[in-house]
Amino acid sequence: MKRSRTGQYVTISTVGEKVKAFIPDAMPPSPPLEISPNLQESIDRALLALGRLDSISILLPDTSLFLYMYIRKEAVLSSQIEGTQSSLSDLLLFEMDAAPGVPLDDVQEVSNYVAAINHGLKRIREGFPISVRLIKEIHNVLLSKGRGSNKEPGQFRKSQNWLGGTRPGNAVFVPPPPGEVNQCMSDLEKFIHNKPQKISTLIKSALLHVQFESIHPFLDGNGRVGRLLITLLLCAEGILKEPMLYPSLYFKTNREQYYTLLQTVRTQGDWERWIEFFANAVRETAESAVKTANQLREVAEKDRKEIQSIGRAAGSALRVHQALLQKPVISIPIACKLSGLWTTSVTMVMKQFEKLGIVKEITGGRRNRLYSYINYMKILNKGMEQ
Repeated sequence: MKRSRTGQYVTISTVGEKVKAFIPDAMPPSPPLEISPNLQESIDRALLALGRLDSISILLPDTSLFLYMYIRKEAVLSSQIEGTQSSLSDLLLFEMDAAPGVPLDDVQEVSNYVAAINHGLKRIREGFPISVRLIKEIHNVLLSKGRGSNKEPGQFRKSQNWLGGTRPGNAVFVPPPPGEVNQCMSDLEKFIHNKPQKISTLIKSALLHVQFESIHPFLDGNGRVGRLLITLLLCAEGILKEPMLYPSLYFKTNREQYYTLLQTVRTQGDWERWIEFFANAVRETAESAVKTANQLREVAEKDRKEIQSIGRAAGSALRVHQALLQKPVISIPIACKLSGLWTTSVTMVMKQFEKLGIVKEITGGRRNRLYSYINYMKILNKGMEQ
């Protein structure tokens, strides 16, 4: 059955001009979704890829090492979609109080994203449901420091916003008036909790993302919160044990199509094309995450074998190597703390690692030197170029 647009337009006055704002209909879509055999196949392939990704978290020797980096990778990619210039290396430098190579606000933004997703995961593991309250908490963490901290963190907007364009009159999209936001978000919360009906998790996360972006309930940070909710929902409903998915890689690579399809849902009601795009995004990034995990494991194993062959110093060197797996950009003091070794021992090991081509010193200075785990960072950085 053919649908038209998925909401209603209302004329409002804002910033001295009259514009049409869009109020999305409550979920689920009406008439119901038409899941063709081809679309069902895309959904099944995405679920299969998620299953493989989830099993990787069981097979890995230390899931926390991979998880630490995967969450940061998603944070960087999601922020890059919004125009942030920070790289993964910049974030790791920032977390060690070293000077990154980009504006501080950019890296702070990414660091806030890491804190926001960790807060959301902690809350759902404590038994707290994904709800309006939790979404506000996550937004509060996301905008707690740096750019956007003056944009009412944790509060729904009380003024009109718009997407694209220099003013509402030439905007690509104008979300609901502020007076409609509470009702829209209340309806969205009911949908998340399977009211009026239960919907499979993958389709629910696809619909949730579009609906949240259409409501655009905050003055800033909507895109990042909307993308963060995808992985959070998959974890909350048991599809993933750990947040090892970074869907923003696919959204960033296909940015134009991503934004076009969000708008096509609103104007033409084409949910099915969006769901197919979303399922492909999940499948590709799940497969990419599995591949990355295997490559990281192979690099770690290869280097471990090389370190074991260096003789008497191998014991200390293996402890420093384990520290590098936890922090692929590391300082001597942090390596000492993680390995339990003295400064002189760690310094000697790092010199040996430089000769072996395992690490590279990246500051060029004599003091406060930092070392990057070369091949490990190379694998993690794939797809993150601006």
